[in-house]
Amino acid sequence: MQAIHACNHTTPEAIYPFDARGIAKRFRHAAIFGALDALIPGEVMRFCNDHDPIPLLGQLQQRYGEKVTITYQQREPGAIVIDFAKVG
Repeated sequence: MQAIHACNHTTPEAIYPFDARGIAKRFRHAAIFGALDALIPGEVMRFCNDHDPIPLLGQLQQRYGEKVTITYQQREPGAIVIDFAKVG
């Protein structure tokens, strides 16, 4: 898969970058939940991380159900990019 380098806001769409790599581990999940709570339907948070956050994805599904979709944009070791889209 081609590298996306998607952790910068370069598109006019409502896609907001969230680079988890710069957030202390003990604050990450709370920060992610807060960012998702702030999205309005139709907006997307583009999440970047250095590892695949499988436990987090389970928590997101429990908390948001069908109100947030999860789409991998890049899934390579050390370079994970996931779009979390808020659904109306």
